[in-house]
Amino acid sequence: MIIAHGTNALMPYSDFPDWGQVPVHALTKFSSSLFFIVFGVALAVAFVPKTGSPDWPRRRNRLLWRGLLVLFWYKVLTVVELWDRSRGEITDALLYRQFPSFVEILGFYAIALLWIPWLLPLWAKAPAWLRWLSPLPVVWLSWWLLEHAGFGGVPQLQAVFVEHPEYYTWGQLSRLPLVLAGLLAGGLLLRWNDTTGRRLLLSAGIACAGLVLLAWFALRVDDLQASLVAIGRNDGKHPPGLDFSLFSVGGALVLLALCIAGGNLLARVLRPVAIVGSDALMAFIVHIGVIFIVLRNTLGLYQAVPYERALWWSIGLIALAALWIRLWQAMKRALDRPRAARAAPAD
Repeated sequence: MIIAHGTNALMPYSDFPDWGQVPVHALTKFSSSLFFIVFGVALAVAFVPKTGSPDWPRRRNRLLWRGLLVLFWYKVLTVVELWDRSRGEITDALLYRQFPSFVEILGFYAIALLWIPWLLPLWAKAPAWLRWLSPLPVVWLSWWLLEHAGFGGVPQLQAVFVEHPEYYTWGQLSRLPLVLAGLLAGGLLLRWNDTTGRRLLLSAGIACAGLVLLAWFALRVDDLQASLVAIGRNDGKHPPGLDFSLFSVGGALVLLALCIAGGNLLARVLRPVAIVGSDALMAFIVHIGVIFIVLRNTLGLYQAVPYERALWWSIGLIALAALWIRLWQAMKRALDRPRAARAAPAD
């Protein structure tokens, strides 16, 4: 995501070299689907098992507050992204009359965190067969609403629920099947993670599913190179088209399988990536802030650097985000130690 944002924020797709389009930028499209799947995995591992505990209302409220926090940063970063636009455009984006592009993923999470926590107890109590079938009716409902519902003549409302071709949004229902798939994978991971053989079996199953989707994509298209270039330029991303979905979800599942198989060892090898993942919201704030405040508005690098330099800037943003998160976490630990000492009972 950071590589995709960093390069595209400094130059339009039309200026990308061929190797930047394929494979570099096409492969970054795995990240969008992986976000939603990992969101579901995290909910399944950290929250679903607690839905029956006495402190579930507190945990649910923590998710709701997290949604409000994400909503706050979504609006702040909307202003950051559109800083060089007119006041009218910024106001329209803040009032949901228009939508930003680079930070719109936060808009999805903000809304999702305000309603999905209420769904989790039902998910935990649902029979296994219903959970495993749940993505299918949601896919059908999303398609039906996209094709047949008028949403009261408010296209922005359609964009929020099932996406709209004129708005760069992530629809709550159109992306919910990926979250449900993540909940299913997370439930298995929670049970099998402590057994190496079962964890590797789960990884192999997810990898096979991803490879099947990638093979389906390759067999569907007539010109693979042209199709990958189109995907790199977001063709079929909003609303989700079949070719884009097959490629993006298939690659996301393969990456998820590698992460599950690699476990803690892979996290140590790819330490900067693991640190970025430990505080995804902070990483998002840092990289968007640096891209738009520093690189574009202060240094004036928009359409002023070659693709290779934009790519190196983007890779550097990953290291910068990891460093900032590490320093932020260390500062919080240093502040928490005196509070813990004061709260501890005297001997």
